[in-house]
Amino acid sequence: MIGFKPEKFIEEAVKEIKNSVDGNVIIAWSGGVDSTTTSVLVNKAVGERLLCIFVDTGFMRKNEPERMKEIGKALGLRIKMVDAKNRFLSALKGVKDPEKKRKICGELFIRIFEEEARNFEAKYLAQGTIAPDWIESGGGIRDTIKSHHNVGGLPEKMGLKLIEPLRELYKDEVRKVGKVLGIPKEIYTRQPFPGPGLAIRIVGEVTEERVNIIREACAITEKEIESAVAEGKMEKPWQYFAVLLPTKSVGVHGDVRAYGYTVVIRAVDSIDGMSAAYSKIPHEVLQKISTKITNELKDKVTRVVYDITNKPPGTIEYI
Repeated sequence: MIGFKPEKFIEEAVKEIKNSVDGNVIIAWSGGVDSTTTSVLVNKAVGERLLCIFVDTGFMRKNEPERMKEIGKALGLRIKMVDAKNRFLSALKGVKDPEKKRKICGELFIRIFEEEARNFEAKYLAQGTIAPDWIESGGGIRDTIKSHHNVGGLPEKMGLKLIEPLRELYKDEVRKVGKVLGIPKEIYTRQPFPGPGLAIRIVGEVTEERVNIIREACAITEKEIESAVAEGKMEKPWQYFAVLLPTKSVGVHGDVRAYGYTVVIRAVDSIDGMSAAYSKIPHEVLQKISTKITNELKDKVTRVVYDITNKPPGTIEYI
């Protein structure tokens, strides 16, 4: 939006929610900038009638659920943690197709929210949907780039009315709104994290072993890049993570021949996520990431590569 004014947006959004919502609301809260900004907006409008649902899919970042409890408490949000790890892993068993993964996750999220809504006697579901989500999910004359779980993954029939106050905003605008709302910088500057989580950072079938591998690889990648940024060695990318490929290759650990997975490091610079350029990460940083991943996951990973594809032609996430 040209001349976007976050203060005016907040005022109008809160007023609209107050005027249109006449019952209890639950929100799909992940702790990311979009869902957190939505949570605080809706909380300003309806107060105690809002319940934030954090679904632990088992595909979260390392130590994410514990950290989210702390952040939610600091923001004064009413939160319920739902352990759904087994449900998500079972639902994705044997599934390799990227679109099927996203849609399965989207529908399962909704079913869980419907269950929680009945317990809370809620009529509304708030989501942190932003413009790129519905643009990339296609529909009408638009091609589908990928189905975002909160748009293309929604079931045709659902027992809740949607509230999506950020629907017309782009990521940079959402960050401005979050800052004005008083959300901690740690959150409003946080890099994007997909709703289905690590499930879509695994190319091919999702298994517990593969989830554990990519969780560690992502944690190492984030830590090393953030350390390099803090030391002034590089600029902070817009998004940075690791991806696990389904193919294995031969490697060597000491004098022992090994056979393990390949991990791809992905880091991009962008403004709104609609287009992106790969980040020019210093070789010394990439080498440190590679060494740590292959050492700490030495029985699982034998090769680390860096992706230098822009968007377009590639997408930021792999699936």
